[in-house]
Amino acid sequence: MREHVYFTYIVASKSRTLYIGVTSDLRHRVFEHKTKAYEGFTSRYNCNRLVWFERSNNVSAAIQREKELKGWLRSKKVELIQAANPTWEDLSADWFPHLTREVLETGAYGKADPSLR
Repeated sequence: MREHVYFTYIVASKSRTLYIGVTSDLRHRVFEHKTKAYEGFTSRYNCNRLVWFERSNNVSAAIQREKELKGWLRSKKVELIQAANPTWEDLSADWFPHLTREVLETGAYGKADPSLR
């Protein structure tokens, strides 16, 4: 039987605007944030740097954790990130070497080629 894995994660902009989400495919979801695949908060504020994530085998627990984090004050979210990632390094920086700086800054990615995802 296949084990299901879920991730609660935080992506940030260079100016440290935060977005919290949950997904079953962290790599794909981060790719969507980096390429601005969907209009919305993360594309508007350029939240495309994975700065924190947590793994769970239970979707309900992952969703509950997302809700918990969203209810925290910003200062507590910053403390969580800095405890695991003090320099706010993009934890996905080497996942997509084919993405150019222009793509990462503008989201202008050739969405017609899903093989690069």
